[in-house]
Amino acid sequence: MKLFSTLYEKVMRWSAHPHAHYYLAGLSFAESSFFPLPPDVMLAPMSLAKTHKAFHYALIATLFSVIGGVFGYAIGLWFFDLIQPLVSEGGRWQEHYTITQEWFSKWGFWAIFMAGFSPIPYKVFTITAGAIGMLFIPFIIASLIGRGARFFMVASLMKWGGKEMELKLKRYVDIIGWFFILVGVIAYIVFKR
Repeated sequence: MKLFSTLYEKVMRWSAHPHAHYYLAGLSFAESSFFPLPPDVMLAPMSLAKTHKAFHYALIATLFSVIGGVFGYAIGLWFFDLIQPLVSEGGRWQEHYTITQEWFSKWGFWAIFMAGFSPIPYKVFTITAGAIGMLFIPFIIASLIGRGARFFMVASLMKWGGKEMELKLKRYVDIIGWFFILVGVIAYIVFKR
């Protein structure tokens, strides 16, 4: 089934759109505070489509992710009482929130840095940072470093791989897509116990 090939073609068309960098900025902002999709889904194909702009795109993703993180921080700081029932009833969100609190108590500043590479959504970290009253300037610095490291790593891989990587990815995208779904299902079954 060519499900992922079709999606790949659409994403590549979107990434070549003249306003794609605005979409990337909006997605990066939204993902850091309330939206479920990570910016990597746009950053990677945009960097592949225009390798000479890969670092420019990584910078956009980083800056708007941090700005969105500030919004998430504000939600946690001023509105956590309003969203607390949603977190408590959200199953997975409660679990993520609890783990994130533990990370903050163990590693403080470094928890935000690690959030850039964690499977726990970054928005959980930003909202938790606000809810526990993490110092704002260290929050910004750690966010810039952590998110920047992640997005510039993605952009570097795409720039390094270039057209050759794009052709290989296009050729094997369905196999890769189904493989990750299989791994996700197995991980869910294993960790659900």
